[in-house]
Amino acid sequence: MPKAETIWIIGATEGIGAALARDWAGRGAQLILSARSAGRLQEMATALGPDHLALPLDVSARESLEAAAEKIARIAPLDRVVHLAAIYDPGKVADLDAETAANIVTVNLTGSFHIAQIAPPLLRDGGQLALCGSVAGYIGLPQGQIYSATKAGVINLAQSLRAELAGRYDVRLISPGFVDTRLTQRNDFTMPAMVTPEAAARAIITGLDRRRFEVHFPRRLTYALKLLSALPYWAALPLTRGLAR
Repeated sequence: MPKAETIWIIGATEGIGAALARDWAGRGAQLILSARSAGRLQEMATALGPDHLALPLDVSARESLEAAAEKIARIAPLDRVVHLAAIYDPGKVADLDAETAANIVTVNLTGSFHIAQIAPPLLRDGGQLALCGSVAGYIGLPQGQIYSATKAGVINLAQSLRAELAGRYDVRLISPGFVDTRLTQRNDFTMPAMVTPEAAARAIITGLDRRRFEVHFPRRLTYALKLLSALPYWAALPLTRGLAR
């Protein structure tokens, strides 16, 4: 019987992270669950069973992540680290509060940078580190504002990390489309090809078990946005401008 995987999920209390935790726990993995809410984390770990650890942290605070890493280092080498934690505030660029924008950058982009530095030493040789971008990072879209910009940065960071850690660790990029979560429920526009967190978790697990760098879904949305991002600006920008109407 193959050895059970040890997986650290960051951003585990709701949405895709919670669905991933339930799915991987059902497959026998030993989970380390992290997010800011200690109470909800402990409830989830208890519900999943005695083999799982709740480890609260704040990805925007370097010292919080370093303290968590010290605890994990005493457990065992990890098979995977999946970083999903992010925040979001919909609206146009001109309408976004500057302090909120700075916080989104700190959590989404700087937090991913912290994970990119702190997580690899916790992995076994050949272990997997997955960062979560978004199809919103493929190209600037109306009401994407600073969230989309941070996700474009995460995509770039994952690409750099893939090259720098090649041969030592398996770096992956997760690019979800619209997933029915607390974050997307704040949107006041039509969201095409919406999927459930459970469907997203299945797509992620399947994708991470394969060899491709990027796990993106649902394909009927992601391929359209990839095509849009590949067009020259003279063709792409009129199309994105039309989406703002």
